[in-house]
Amino acid sequence: MDCSLVRTLVRRYCAGEENWVDSRTIYVGHKEPPPGAEAYIPQRYPDNRIVSSKYTFWNFIPKNLFEQFRRIANFYFLIIFLVQLIIDTPTSPVTSGLPLFFVITVTAIKQGYEDWLRHKADNAMNQCPVLFIQHGKLVRKQSRKLQVGDVVMVKEDETFPCDLVFLSSSRADGTCHVTTASLDGESSHKTHFAVPDTKGFHTEEDIDRLHATIECEQPQPDLYKFVGRINVYNEQQEPVVRPLGSENLLLRGATLKNTEKIFGVAIYTGMETKMALNYQSKSQKRSAVEKSMNAFLIVYLCILVSKALVNTVLKYVWQSEPFRDEPWYNQKTEAERQRSLFLRAFTDFLAFMVLFNYIIPVSMYVTVEMQKFLGSYFITWDEDMFDEETGEGPLVNTSDLNEELGQVEYIFTDKTGTLTENNMAFRECCIEGQVYVPHVVCNGQVLPDSAGIDMIDSSPGASGKEREELFFRALCLCHTVQVKEDDSVDLGDGPRKSPDVAKSCVYISASPDEVALVEGVQRLGFTYLRLKDNFMEILNRDNDLERFELLEVLSFDSVRRRMSVIVKSAAGEIYLFCKGADSSIFPRVVEGKVDQIRSRVERNAVEGLRTLCVAYKRLLPEEYEGVCELLQAAKVALQDREKKLAEAYEQIEKDLVLLGATAVEDRLQEKAADTVEALQKAGIKVWVLTGDKMETAAATCYACKLFRRGTQLLELTTKRLEEQSLHDVLFELSKTVLRCSGSLSRDACSGLSTDMHDYGLIIDGAALSLIMKPRGDGSSSNYRELFLEICRNCSAVLCCRMAPLQKAQIVKLIKFSKEHPITLAIGDGANDVSMILEAHVGIGVIGKEGRQAARNSDYAVPKFKHLKKMLLVHGHFYYIRIAELVQYFFYKNVCFIFPQFLYQFFCGFSQQTLYDTAYLTLYNISFTSLPILLYSLMEQHVSMDVLKRDPTLYRDIAKNALLRWRVFVYWTFLGVFDALVFFFGAYFMFENTPVTSNGQMFGNWTFGTLVFTVMVLTVTLKLALDTHYWTWINHLVIWGSLLFYIVFSLLWGGIIWPFLSYQRMYYVFLHMLSSGPAWLAVVLLITVGLLPDVLKKVLCRQLWPTATEKTQNVQFRNRSSELTPLTSLQSHGSQSPGPLVAPPGTYPGHMTCVLWRSEGYSALLPPAGPA
Repeated sequence: MDCSLVRTLVRRYCAGEENWVDSRTIYVGHKEPPPGAEAYIPQRYPDNRIVSSKYTFWNFIPKNLFEQFRRIANFYFLIIFLVQLIIDTPTSPVTSGLPLFFVITVTAIKQGYEDWLRHKADNAMNQCPVLFIQHGKLVRKQSRKLQVGDVVMVKEDETFPCDLVFLSSSRADGTCHVTTASLDGESSHKTHFAVPDTKGFHTEEDIDRLHATIECEQPQPDLYKFVGRINVYNEQQEPVVRPLGSENLLLRGATLKNTEKIFGVAIYTGMETKMALNYQSKSQKRSAVEKSMNAFLIVYLCILVSKALVNTVLKYVWQSEPFRDEPWYNQKTEAERQRSLFLRAFTDFLAFMVLFNYIIPVSMYVTVEMQKFLGSYFITWDEDMFDEETGEGPLVNTSDLNEELGQVEYIFTDKTGTLTENNMAFRECCIEGQVYVPHVVCNGQVLPDSAGIDMIDSSPGASGKEREELFFRALCLCHTVQVKEDDSVDLGDGPRKSPDVAKSCVYISASPDEVALVEGVQRLGFTYLRLKDNFMEILNRDNDLERFELLEVLSFDSVRRRMSVIVKSAAGEIYLFCKGADSSIFPRVVEGKVDQIRSRVERNAVEGLRTLCVAYKRLLPEEYEGVCELLQAAKVALQDREKKLAEAYEQIEKDLVLLGATAVEDRLQEKAADTVEALQKAGIKVWVLTGDKMETAAATCYACKLFRRGTQLLELTTKRLEEQSLHDVLFELSKTVLRCSGSLSRDACSGLSTDMHDYGLIIDGAALSLIMKPRGDGSSSNYRELFLEICRNCSAVLCCRMAPLQKAQIVKLIKFSKEHPITLAIGDGANDVSMILEAHVGIGVIGKEGRQAARNSDYAVPKFKHLKKMLLVHGHFYYIRIAELVQYFFYKNVCFIFPQFLYQFFCGFSQQTLYDTAYLTLYNISFTSLPILLYSLMEQHVSMDVLKRDPTLYRDIAKNALLRWRVFVYWTFLGVFDALVFFFGAYFMFENTPVTSNGQMFGNWTFGTLVFTVMVLTVTLKLALDTHYWTWINHLVIWGSLLFYIVFSLLWGGIIWPFLSYQRMYYVFLHMLSSGPAWLAVVLLITVGLLPDVLKKVLCRQLWPTATEKTQNVQFRNRSSELTPLTSLQSHGSQSPGPLVAPPGTYPGHMTCVLWRSEGYSALLPPAGPA
């Protein structure tokens, strides 16, 4: 049965009727409507509990075990362990069971702890106290117990506990101000409006008397859409019906600002709130390295099965002769003779599987887990990633994805609060060709606030002065800014105001750049005071109060890209002031210095400043009457209201006089542009996904160097789709970007083309919805593929007006495209959680917008700039370390097991082990594990400074370069070659040859010990040759592990251990060491084993060096040239510094560096790092 059908049935019959009907009815305060009004049908809704955790107390063990045994390695070792328990095998079940138990336990504890932290955060949210009205009184209860229909009171600076319909507030006009930073990333204030018929209910008793029902749509994730209506019942029993829209809805996670308190009724609770619906469900993230490990594991499993199968077949071929099957010294019992041949063969096959199973060591997974866990501390300990301003450092929420930081191909970043500080600053304005800059130095003097003006041209004449004041008045009046109320400031009603009163104004607005403009014009002498009784009050340069009656507001929208106000002055003159984007204003202008202002606007746009143009016109009384009639007809229309309003605005906003333009800077975060530039040089594509409007986002993209001066912008927006169909727009864009990419594909791939066009794509949420929407034939893949093809050929992409789930859709679209690139998402608000969870790697910015993003991310950083070091340095190191770890583990285990396979040809396929049980057990656990673990934690093939200076080195490891099949096959064949050298070298050197002074020959245990000794020394020295970064810890571990092997072998074979029933290794190791030829064999076989790898490295480095190898060569030459002058300094009669004595802990290679530092030349030396 289809799962969706089952889910629908369960929701319908188990969760209440409201889950499947189109709308829901809420009874405010759980009161039944008056008799005869309508039928009372109580409905069931979920409680207000939020769940972001993955496990529960009851499902943790089965669910976690299921997820862990989905790993091929864990499942494989479980099967081997069961086989060892069931049949008689050459090795003990403990050798497989104990490491497997350790890995499963450690992983379960780590994942359980991470989920416990999520439970803890959920409980803190769900147990938060909430005030609600019950029987006319305020009652406090936990947030999780809130129900749909409860009337809630929220105080200033508190967050809304669920989605509420706004009933009333402490403000007389029935409004409240809200910040939605944790929802859509915008920290600006938004104004919401109470239901007109309930806004007068200011007390608990008033609210308790309210009889009303709300009909609204079922929960859906769109933050900006809400459709409903409220029925308010009065004494006459005739309900008053009012429409409800998004302006009446207060969303969970938003914060109440500049309002003492509000009352609202809960309509969506718990996981049905819009914030929760925008959460992406959690899924287990797996890195590309882990996927490669699983693929390699399958290959080695096939090799293992093949080995076991070949040995089983050859055993029975060998035993086809009776004297081999049943020699005189090993007669079979009658029961053994009567056993089924198939059963015997299957048992032997399993026994060979167990004998060779060490080719896939469980210790590799233990080492990988330890490397990831311990390596993650290098991020948290990094002082360069600590932000002193906030006192925050980086956080690692999961260590499973460390190496994925070195494989990122696409970065999806939020804009507000991530790239920018969301802190607008007024930079300048241009009036009639003259530029005005607040607080500037002019002719060596700092101009005061009221006259802080830098005249680029000559001073304006009388008409210019009038235009200048009109411009400033336009900025003071054409906006939706509100002034924060302050009881301590009395504005009064006199004609003159004190400048101190003007300075005390605190502005709030849904648009931060509107606030910046009003604050900027305040510094230029005109101050907006307040809107009172529909009159806007401003203070001019002479501190005189001017009052303008606000007649009409023509609201801003993204299609018109402008807004206007119609005001009436005290003298009775009626003005229309209009401000908007230059492309929207210039075509409607009939007078003004257009060329000069256009030039300044273009210059500011290139600098990444947000520009607006300002125009005006005077309206005669009869003209204004016509405007009123036109607007009124559009406002009361029930059909196509938005279209009719747009047509009315188009007729009104024409024949304007251009006054000037403004430039506002949305301050980028520190080094944001440098970070974006470095990431692009590293071959990473950066996309900006934001809920902001297009103009704002595009300006930020220019400022952070995502778009450059030569970037040709391609638009896939609602405005363009109104003129052309989606099909035509996509094909037109496709032709544009593919026209040059076809002819320059080779250069484009190499990144060397200077003639190639640089394209940037801008798409909005509505256009994306059309692209993702299934077509009439049920598929949308054609449009998606075309869209992806366009994106691939663009250097940068900007997605604006994105809902949180749309951000996740974009990430998912790229993530599952045919190239399957590694994606990273970074954001700072709850609106970014979906894309953070969807991406391969999610990074939260610990910012001003709460910790939802940081809590749900894989990693968290204080600022966007820290992403540069996290990827280009830490990610680079993590990847090369773990790639070497994986390849080295497979290599050393091929070296380990292949001689065992060859030995079966010389022991009659009897499943006899070549090595002692202690060597089998300790090879991966003790003798060879610590050096590779330390290498995977400490290795630096180039220094940190070089990686930061040269981002292009990141390209060398892109697309899993060190774990490709070609590299894997090389390591495997290297292991097979070394195994052949170890086994046959020892075999041919000592075949029928006396190797001791008394003429004795080596036995099988001595032969196996010799092979094992050569193998341990070779694989350890191989790792030493691969090490570039030497510290005293490396020396201690590498040489210490070899010393440990020798000491262990001496003790294991030199003492009679009482707990052993038999001791086959007694005196074997000493016997081998007493032979001169054995010493010669060890030296020769190690040399022959290492020679091919050394030759390959030398040839490749000289003939086909990578960028990293070239950098290493340059570092080495620089270090050599810097050390050369020491001899010449001494040869020219300089005073001898005395004997060279190296401090403790240094080795001879560092003695010259010690001298240079002591002589004051340390500034010339490279930082301590890779050797």
